Amino acid sequence: MSNCEQCIVRQFNSLKSLTKEELIRISGCKTSKTIKKGQLIFDEGENVNGVYCIKEGVCKLTKLSANGKDQIVKLVVKGDLMGQRSLVSEEVTNLSATALSEMQVCFIPKHEIMTDLHENSNFTMDVLQHMAKDLREADNVIVNMAQKSVRQRLAEALIYIYNTFGTSNEGMLQVILSREDYANIVGTATESAIRILSQFKKEGFISTKGKQIKVEDLTALKRVS
Repeated sequence: MSNCEQCIVRQFNSLKSLTKEELIRISGCKTSKTIKKGQLIFDEGENVNGVYCIKEGVCKLTKLSANGKDQIVKLVVKGDLMGQRSLVSEEVTNLSATALSEMQVCFIPKHEIMTDLHENSNFTMDVLQHMAKDLREADNVIVNMAQKSVRQRLAEALIYIYNTFGTSNEGMLQVILSREDYANIVGTATESAIRILSQFKKEGFISTKGKQIKVEDLTALKRVS
């Protein structure tokens, strides 16, 4: 089990604001886990009872709509924390988390994080700033859903995945999503996402190999209207 104070990942999240002594204490009580691709990490309505720190891999956070369809709210990546909002609000989690690749995560129990939130103001402020960032991103999603076409939103989703996760040696997007996942990101039917991706392929913006997608013309994707 790696020590939190020596872990590079914490530099990307609120744990960087903890003191050496606090990190040593957390190292003694955390649990390291391997999550398989497709495995549910936690489900909407659960008591998370702690915080997950992502060491490796990617997962999706989803919200179940009234019509029974999942909406992908966010892709969580290496360095992110999950679960702190539920702890602060003392509520069950509002989202589900599912691994999109094999993941390495560390689980920190609730009582340890709450101790630091009460006693370390720098840590508390950092957590609040990350929550504020999430709210700002949620505001942008709401505006995009209302004002941009599905075609624009799908192009932006491809650009985001390209810029955030990069590509494989073959030039394919590093994160492999199903067509249903793409539909759930942009808020449309799977058939519509498939049709638009086919249009992008015909126009030379992308190429495909099974589920894998390669961005062929990033500039053209940015100009989609």
